[in-house]
Parts: sequence; structure tokens; C-alpha cells
Amino acid sequence: MEEYEYLQYLSSNMDSIALDRLMLDFGKDVWNYAYFLTRDLHASDDISQEVFLRAYRSVKDFRGESTVKTWLLKITRNLSYNYRNFAFLRKVTLFEWVRHSETVASAENEFMDREATNDIWRVILDLPIIFREVLILDIQHEMTIKEMAGVLGVSEGTVKSRLHRARAKVLKKLQEVGGHEK
Repeated sequence: MEEYEYLQYLSSNMDSIALDRLMLDFGKDVWNYAYFLTRDLHASDDISQEVFLRAYRSVKDFRGESTVKTWLLKITRNLSYNYRNFAFLRKVTLFEWVRHSETVASAENEFMDREATNDIWRVILDLPIIFREVLILDIQHEMTIKEMAGVLGVSEGTVKSRLHRARAKVLKKLQEVGGHEK
């Protein structure tokens, strides 16, 4: 379904079926983004639910100036920042990153790949939020610079700068930590 048709369908038929469709289409993206911003599994669940409730209530106000995904991620970002401002983050919980492969790797190779991936995500999760979120939007959500600027509420130049600086910080830290090459 084209983006325009999707928006028309949502705005004219926002019922439980349309809400279910919205949650199926974007629920994982919303939850993952909330998690990367808050580092809290339970908060991510709550924030995700609140995102879809707000979308449900305000779909008629959606002007279509961005994609539905961008709109939902912007709501997610705002709610996550509100959570971060009012909650104490006690513990960083890393999730296991699962890579799917078409070929079967040895147990040793799988372990080494998983450890390398975990090292990278640990470094990313330790970055200041302004760098962490541009990397997540780029890597996890494959957003364009323009879409990221819309979600973050900053200029495209700022996004490019943050993305460049974030990548440089990750590379530098990985080289410090232990032998990851360019």
C-alpha cells in the first residue's frame, strides 16, 4: 500500500483494526527506538503503548508532512526524552543482537561474531544520547538524513555532523578497546 493510501486509510478508518495494522507495521521499530533511547525494557514497553495511543488519538491531526514511520518515531523520541528527564536510569541492559545468516557458521565463529557485535553495541550505548540516537536511526531504522532531521527536530547539516562525529567516536573507542581495525 502506498504511503498516501496508507495515511488515507488510517485517518478515515482509525479503529481497532487500523490500530492493529499500525502496531504490526511499526511496533518493532517504535519499541527498538524507545529502548535505545531509554535503555530500559519496561519503559520501552510503556512508551511503545503510549506512542500508539497518541497516534490513535491524533491521526486526524497528522498532516502527512513526513512518513508514518517518521511521525511515530518522533512521538517515540519525545516520550523517551520525557521518561529520561523524570526517571533514574539504574542499569544498562544489553540485548543480544541476533544476526541471521544463510550459511551455517561454526560455534566459534558465531561466538566471535556475537562478541564483536556486542562490543560495537556497548560502545554505541555508552555514547551521549545525541550521538547514540543518530546512529540508531541510521543503522537500525535505515532513515535518510532528511527523515532523521524530521525525527530529531534539527537541520540536516546537524544530523550529518552528529552522524560523522558519532561514527568517529565509535571507531576511536573500538580501536582503544582492542584491536578493531578500520
